[in-house]
Amino acid sequence: MDLRQLEYFVRVAEMGSFTRAAQVLGIAQPALSRQVRLLEVELRQNLLVRNGRGASPTDAGQLLLEHGRGILHQVERAREELGRVRRGLSGRVALGLPPSLARVLTVPLTRAFRQKLPEAQLSISEGLSTAMQENLLNGRLDIAVLYNPSQLPGIELQDLLEEELLLVQPRPPGLQEDPPPAPITLQEVAALPLVIPSRPNAIRMHVESEMAAIGCRPQIALEIDGVSAILDLVADGAGHAILSHNAVMRSVRPSAYTVRAISKPPLRIALTTAISSLRPSTLTQQATLELLRQTALAWHSPA
Repeated sequence: MDLRQLEYFVRVAEMGSFTRAAQVLGIAQPALSRQVRLLEVELRQNLLVRNGRGASPTDAGQLLLEHGRGILHQVERAREELGRVRRGLSGRVALGLPPSLARVLTVPLTRAFRQKLPEAQLSISEGLSTAMQENLLNGRLDIAVLYNPSQLPGIELQDLLEEELLLVQPRPPGLQEDPPPAPITLQEVAALPLVIPSRPNAIRMHVESEMAAIGCRPQIALEIDGVSAILDLVADGAGHAILSHNAVMRSVRPSAYTVRAISKPPLRIALTTAISSLRPSTLTQQATLELLRQTALAWHSPA
């Protein structure tokens, strides 16, 4: 059994598509199909059911998928152990971050990664929580940080920290400094026109859930995805936003906004690390996860 063919099969089975697997693996789809078919011929088993919507494992394919994940993991561990003997942990780690968090963590995390794991590679991408959960399951991501995720089969979650959400308003003309903080109740926020991401954005879902718990619902002025676009619309007077303090401070023009704490109840959202429970973590991934935790907590801790 060829390890390359096994890896190709695992990718197709996990992603449910020859097309998507070929894109991730960086090979032509006909070549991928040919290699998987050669594996089926060698094992004298049909491993995948091919149809117009993609490919799914047969009973034999599901069995090989379970074994294949373990085999490929052991090969990666062996490479890591040999690399440690030679120089240190190596390999590639794919990390997914929410856009607002990526703005503050990318530079310090990359710096720490290069210092602690000089022989390894770190790939950071931004995405919404729902998309990153799917990418964990199909193998495109090794680690992700998610806002307020639901428990899903195949994903292992661990609390990281909580982030406070604030009401963001345009700064009145001529105002040079923020007035003393004046908290606003969540019920009062519900009466304001909001510029907010569309579902299933995690912050949007959390705001709706918290408002429903006190018997109200948000007044949506505009639905738009993207922190920068939301802030531009707030500055233009289209409405208010609910974002983290960091999202405002890392914007192009933080001085264009004022922020107010939300109370009764305070609005906080959980940030959680997530990994696939179907695919055991390598030593490099475990080290990266620990660096991520240290970097996030150092950023979040008050000076």
